Amino acid sequence: MSILLRSGFISNLTRGTIAEPSPTAFLTVNDAQRRIWAELKYRNDLPVLHHMEIISKPSKRVFMDLAEIRRLCTGRRAQNIKPLGMGEIIVVRTDDAENEWLEAREAVQMKLSGEVICRAQ
Repeated sequence: MSILLRSGFISNLTRGTIAEPSPTAFLTVNDAQRRIWAELKYRNDLPVLHHMEIISKPSKRVFMDLAEIRRLCTGRRAQNIKPLGMGEIIVVRTDDAENEWLEAREAVQMKLSGEVICRAQ
């Protein structure tokens, strides 16, 4: 979720309950009642996030090395995955404990490989 926030697809993340986004109420309810509220960002009355697609599935996980992630970011196909288009991101899960979830361009900058989870546009 923080990747979508940093990339500008959502405008706000708030802790809350099933009933309302309230950080104070989040601390008083049990785990089953806790929720994270995401506020979508809109431009010209249309949501900025209009499509998400899963890439790595439990039945077929997709791991890529740094060179393959770099190919996706520079507009070339890798492992039958379409390259990134304008305004599009790919989420990568790395083995680095400090930077476990990254956007593909961030992973290339940090020279990290990992599992390609999903893409959003």
